[in-house]
Amino acid sequence: MLDTLRQSGAFKALFPRPEHGLQAILINTSGGVTGGDRFHVTAHIGTDTHTTLTTQAAERAYRASPGETGHMRSRLTVAENATLHWLPQELILYNGCALDRRLEIDLAPTARLLMAEPVLFGRTAMGETLTDASFRDRIRITRAGQPLYLDGVSLTGDLAARLARASSGNGAAAMVSLLYVAPDAEAHLAPLRALLPPTGGASLLAPDMLTLRLVAPDGHALRTHLLPALDRLSGGALPTSWRL
Repeated sequence: MLDTLRQSGAFKALFPRPEHGLQAILINTSGGVTGGDRFHVTAHIGTDTHTTLTTQAAERAYRASPGETGHMRSRLTVAENATLHWLPQELILYNGCALDRRLEIDLAPTARLLMAEPVLFGRTAMGETLTDASFRDRIRITRAGQPLYLDGVSLTGDLAARLARASSGNGAAAMVSLLYVAPDAEAHLAPLRALLPPTGGASLLAPDMLTLRLVAPDGHALRTHLLPALDRLSGGALPTSWRL
């Protein structure tokens, strides 16, 4: 059940009717993010509920004017015995983009979370490479206000050259960071590792917390390995928009 909703500007939400829980599809009607844009998402997932937040399609970070940066901020709280699936589709970075993105999620002690943040560095099918771009990304997950998972990426300049290094992406043009927080996390570790290519890895940070990182040459290769992982961790409840 949706208690309250407020939306304005180019950021909207639609609510399909899945078999279980509440699903919200976030839509950026402007078509993308450029310098000077500011987008904010704030949500509270109530006690004993199941909510999926996703996007209609891939988000696009377009070329920004010199000195301007686009900002995306998401702040979410998940109450006791509630489940949140934070599953936005890919963020596509265009050459010349400047984006600062931050995700903050606070979990109650018995809350559960599935989070995935896929990023594409240029449109490889069109031969695009990122020779001049800025991307700053911060993910902060807390439990009852205490730090649980902190992650960050800061890339500026010739991103293609930096990702070509063996110590960073070894030529990759796509990546995803995934976190799963639930009592059965350990049971998923071995099956997930079996699904991943040599450029991916999964680890337990705690008995109830599993993290996965994967890099790939392009978005298609990323999805080939990511979708089976998401299907498993979501119990087959991956949003329809991910399969269109």
